[in-house]
Amino acid sequence: MQDWKTLQEKVEHLTRELASAKRTIATLEGYPKEEKSARKLIVVKNLHKYYKNVKAVDGVSFEVYEGEIFGMVGPNGAGKTTTIECIEGLRRPDRGTISVLGLTPWKDGHALRQEIGMQLQEGNLFYRITVKETMKLYSSFYSQPASWQDLIKKLGLEDKQNVYYEKLSGGLKQRLTVALALMGKPRIVFFDETTTGFDPQARRNMWNLIREIRAEGTTVFLTTHSMEEAQELCDRVCIIERGKIVALDKPVTLIQNLGAESKVAFNVGQAVEPETFQHLSGVNKVEKVDGQIIIYGNGKDIMAALIGMEGISLPDLEIKQPTLEDVYLTLTGRDYRD
Repeated sequence: MQDWKTLQEKVEHLTRELASAKRTIATLEGYPKEEKSARKLIVVKNLHKYYKNVKAVDGVSFEVYEGEIFGMVGPNGAGKTTTIECIEGLRRPDRGTISVLGLTPWKDGHALRQEIGMQLQEGNLFYRITVKETMKLYSSFYSQPASWQDLIKKLGLEDKQNVYYEKLSGGLKQRLTVALALMGKPRIVFFDETTTGFDPQARRNMWNLIREIRAEGTTVFLTTHSMEEAQELCDRVCIIERGKIVALDKPVTLIQNLGAESKVAFNVGQAVEPETFQHLSGVNKVEKVDGQIIIYGNGKDIMAALIGMEGISLPDLEIKQPTLEDVYLTLTGRDYRD
């Protein structure tokens, strides 16, 4: 009689074969020609999710392409986590359709979980289990898992292998859940507020890891309320507010389309007046505040003109370029909520 492990491996193999067949059928029959060439791994159409009288997600539609880092950004309560959980199959939408790798998340959940990795916003593991035990346990769920030793090293958990989960800091718990999300060598990995609670250095390290994951061929879908993080990492960004998408494009395109001014500021002597700079190329407005000249307009043109001026020094020079946060404030007309 075959042992349990052999039977489990056969079931996993058949599950992967079934998932592959469904993806092939979806690709050949379910999508128009332009979608076949674009290699859309996730397609969300008219997604709605309600909690009593609250519209958590209100008619959201978008696609995620193979090999990109796709970011969904917005303040807490905007609908990011609900959207990603519907895509992962953890919640069933009230209306709309979702296709992930040709599969329907809430119908093909087991098959889908063999192909994706998930790092949840709040991941709770057994308190009395060590990091090493957790990694080995999750490794046993897959027929061809990633090396848990390599993942521990990559996530900076080597010296925490024998520490119980309950003794880990919030940031270390996050790192562990990221390692678990990568255990199955996923085609798509979902990161939900991954860097919450990280110190600045840990956040930068995580950004580098996310770039490495994409470079190795995995598509990344992340949610964040940090506009800086989205601008730094994402190939495309979807800004969501109160359950609706208010913008979706490359970060640089969103910023350029905003048409916002740059701000160039530097200290000057009392004798230098704003009119001295009003005629420069790219300048829209100049003001003087407490001995500091502030110039608004095209930052690149302004800097080129300032450098060419004789007899003008630029002490304490500051240049503020438009950011995704400026895009958000302009589109929503509201203060950003952390």
